[in-house]
Amino acid sequence: MSIKRIGVLTSGGDAPGMNPCVRSVVRTAMYHGIECYGIRRGYNGLINGDIVRLDEKSISHIINRGGTILYTARSKEFMTEEGQNKAVSMCKLLGLDGIVAIGGDGTFRGARALSKHGINVICIPATIDNDISCTNYSIGFDTAANTAIECIDKLRDTMQSHERCSVVEIMGRNAGFLAMYVGLAVGATAILVPEKKFDFEQDVIEKIRKARLNGFTHYMIVVAEGAGSAADISAKIKEAIDLDPRVTVLGHIQRGGVPTGRDRVNATKMGYLAVEMLLAGKTNRIVCTHAGRFTDIDISEGLAMHKDIQQMEVDILAALTGI
Repeated sequence: MSIKRIGVLTSGGDAPGMNPCVRSVVRTAMYHGIECYGIRRGYNGLINGDIVRLDEKSISHIINRGGTILYTARSKEFMTEEGQNKAVSMCKLLGLDGIVAIGGDGTFRGARALSKHGINVICIPATIDNDISCTNYSIGFDTAANTAIECIDKLRDTMQSHERCSVVEIMGRNAGFLAMYVGLAVGATAILVPEKKFDFEQDVIEKIRKARLNGFTHYMIVVAEGAGSAADISAKIKEAIDLDPRVTVLGHIQRGGVPTGRDRVNATKMGYLAVEMLLAGKTNRIVCTHAGRFTDIDISEGLAMHKDIQQMEVDILAALTGI
């Protein structure tokens, strides 16, 4: 397959590490003598021809920047057959021989639609939720986790000083991977995730009681947004045992910030592999990590997979918070 010109886009929620990934795609393309164009504002930009030529100067000093220089958006128009046809026509007009799409499962579904119309696409997982089933790791997760951990460590200082209970809500949509990871890292009193059904009395109230009986006077409850509202959990704690918890919703602060070394390196490797895969004639694939190795999988196959919280993490949580 002859590849002379490719496009790269970021779509869906932004994630720290998207910029290093864009940089890697561009530099790898330049190394092979391929023109690279940034498609701004995701699939909306593809429909409207919102593109910019990317070269060494335009991507300099972005490896340490959070967010995405290409901007990102969700496109309702692209979900329609008419919108997809417009995007395909734009690809042909611009002479794009392939597209690297960086984002989550919505981004992958969009890329699959392009592939069905004959456009060569390679996807790269980037979401702080780490909920892409076909890959162990998604760009942005490590940075978001470290941001949340830093915030909770600071909260713990004041909670300990005032002998209070803190309920912290972690992002993740309908997935609890980020909350579980963060909760284990900060030694939370209880962690609530949507993948694991919980008994409020046993999994929250009784854990607080046991902590108090063991001499602790401050408690940290971590809640994944998909498992419930931190405000509601706080109200139920107050009603059950007359504590007055402080609620903190970290929100979109978890999406920002300087990407960690892990996110930068993984993003760089994935961006490189995406271009190499296009050159090798591959299309409709997702770059994945599995058992510490990089691999790839068909988009439809990847989207059909299911990912769950590791049983080991559940067992550790039970052991460390059940004392």
